[in-house]
Amino acid sequence: MAFDNLKENLKDVDTNVRSFIVNNQEYYHLKTFKILMKGITSLSKMFLIGAIVFLTLFMLALAVSFAIGQALDNMVYGFAIVGVFFIVIGIIVYLLKDRLDKPLLKMFSNYYFDNNGNE
Repeated sequence: MAFDNLKENLKDVDTNVRSFIVNNQEYYHLKTFKILMKGITSLSKMFLIGAIVFLTLFMLALAVSFAIGQALDNMVYGFAIVGVFFIVIGIIVYLLKDRLDKPLLKMFSNYYFDNNGNE
């Protein structure tokens, strides 16, 4: 009789362990999907906003170049001044690129390591 109880308990344990493994696998599958979708939607938004900002800056740079060129009576000088300005901005961004690592790691770690426990 004790052997039958032990046998039944072992069957229940086996069933519970299998159920736990399946549920755990489904949970991590859904969590991975959630993280991937947050990343994809964030990248899509950044790409769209970046494209709009790029086009806006491009048009503004053309307008400023023409305005400076007309003020100096030489379009080449206007475009050269704006070009040098963008080169200086590029150099500054290049020199400060290492300072972007910490905020980016912090932002993406908040997405990846969900600390609120709601999941």
